Amino acid sequence: MTSAALAALSQMPQIDLRTVFRTDPVRLSKYVLSHGPIRFDWSKTHLTDAVVAGFLDLADERGFATRRDALFAGEAVNVTEGRAAEHPAERGEGHPESVARAKILHQRMRALIDAIEAEALGPVRHILHIGIGGSALGPELIVDALDGDGARYDVAIVSNVDGVALERVMDRFDPAATLIAIASKTFTTTETMLNAASAINWMIEAGVDDPYGRVVALTAAPERAMEWGVDETRVLPFSESVGGRYSLWSSIGFPAALALGWDAFESLLEGAATMDRHFRLSDPRENAPLIAAFVDQYYAQVMKCQTRAVFAYDERLALLPSYLQQLEMESNGKGVTLDGAAVTGMTAPITWGGVGTDAQHAVFQLLHQGTVLTPVEFIASREPGHALDPAHHRALLVNCFAQGAALMQGRGNDADPARAYPGGRPSTTILLDDVTPHALGALIAFYEHRTFANAVLMGINPFDQFGVELGKEIARSIGAAGAKGFDPSTTALIDIALGAA
Repeated sequence: MTSAALAALSQMPQIDLRTVFRTDPVRLSKYVLSHGPIRFDWSKTHLTDAVVAGFLDLADERGFATRRDALFAGEAVNVTEGRAAEHPAERGEGHPESVARAKILHQRMRALIDAIEAEALGPVRHILHIGIGGSALGPELIVDALDGDGARYDVAIVSNVDGVALERVMDRFDPAATLIAIASKTFTTTETMLNAASAINWMIEAGVDDPYGRVVALTAAPERAMEWGVDETRVLPFSESVGGRYSLWSSIGFPAALALGWDAFESLLEGAATMDRHFRLSDPRENAPLIAAFVDQYYAQVMKCQTRAVFAYDERLALLPSYLQQLEMESNGKGVTLDGAAVTGMTAPITWGGVGTDAQHAVFQLLHQGTVLTPVEFIASREPGHALDPAHHRALLVNCFAQGAALMQGRGNDADPARAYPGGRPSTTILLDDVTPHALGALIAFYEHRTFANAVLMGINPFDQFGVELGKEIARSIGAAGAKGFDPSTTALIDIALGAA
């Protein structure tokens, strides 16, 4: 990752955030950007005109514009697997043939939803969605954020192979009124298929007629789904070029589209498409995902921050930090560059976070007074998601904005150092008009493109995930051979817990 532009950035003097608005009175106009229903505020970060110029040089050095064009053109940007990354095509932005195919598959999904709503599969009150990773995190985020009080169905999304997770859902769902959605790109994912088999057995034991007739398959391998027992009419395919953690826009979003209604799902897609166009067409100095990546890279590469904290000051976005953990760390937690050389700098920081105001009483001590510098991102909504006393939402937003101000300003106390706050700590604030399908679609697409922009600046491939494979291989070998050929610690654990010889 040797880079003249990055070396120059590392030599630039750092600004003092505690005085930044006094020394740059027009700073707010330069580092606040609005896109539709979202306001991005980077004014409390270490961005300066010189830093932005340096990162623009780095973007040119890394061929950012060319790689972005290749993404939207449907070229093989996933170089290690020789595959395109066509999640934007699911939103109508991409290669024309891919966009047309996505529309056809969306129409197929809508037709099945119409049939389910007409009770063609019998009465449905519950949706049991079984998947893992990107096949679960995205749909769960959308349903949790947007379902609200007007729930059309009771939706449960089960990902963990621990039977406790599935059993808890079985205890509260009526099997005769449950629709099972099995989400697996390959339809071979071990955890997903084991959970799916147990769900079918639950239906059989309850005397449900034709339990396989209550299953919808969401997959890029329709033949395997049909071999497993799902009728072709209830298989909802999606393109092989849509990666798992980018797949909620495809048939993987089926439980959200069914639970929220097609109009809401379509609005989600349209919101994402507006961010696609913004990312593809905006000037680099006014490009929200790219500017956000500049901030990320400054703290990772220049200030050597190893973590990034995300706090959603809105209960509707409680699952956003978990969703971003996979998106950012699975995409950019890499050790080699595009050409296979070892990465010499840092790649993705550890993404972590929580929900305000809960997090203030749990982890903010470290953020304010700890010795580990952590850039913080706050996400909030101007409009509340409830009809209670407006004092609730006012208190929520006041706390959110106060935390960013306190991190930056700090407060000295020579008489009692334990009560001193060093200040000068950076934060970004993302403010939505409201948590609507359109705004949420734009927000998630923003994070996707930000992740891609970070990858380009680091010279890595964000679209493979070979790091998850080794543990799976070893798990399969343990299942096949028991405690043979492993280190003494692993062998002892297998013997004690699994009773292996």
